[in-house]
Amino acid sequence: MIGISQGRKDFPYVQTIQCPACGGFGRYQVFMTYSVLSLFFIPCFTWNKKYYVQTSCCGTVYALDPDIGGQIARGREVPIRQADLHEMRQGSVNRTKRCLRCGFETDEAYDYCPKCGAKF
Repeated sequence: MIGISQGRKDFPYVQTIQCPACGGFGRYQVFMTYSVLSLFFIPCFTWNKKYYVQTSCCGTVYALDPDIGGQIARGREVPIRQADLHEMRQGSVNRTKRCLRCGFETDEAYDYCPKCGAKF
């Protein structure tokens, strides 16, 4: 019996962040998707490995740079920078932004707080 299936592996990675999508505090959840060829239910060959990051606050999904993802898969504690991410899908849990300086909250897509002018 030969079969091809899709798989997902979650990594125990912890990095707390202030989310660039919703402005909330959360953490990055890193996972990998892949295709696998199985022979008699035994995985023999994997390919098409892709690394992703999902935020715990709003659920936004980012594609992660393959080099950084590979290092995390090998157990290294490397920091994920915004430059390592490419947004794939915006989350929908909570889209409210809150200004860290004055506390103003809004659902609008402002880059700067309309009350005090600070960057969200």
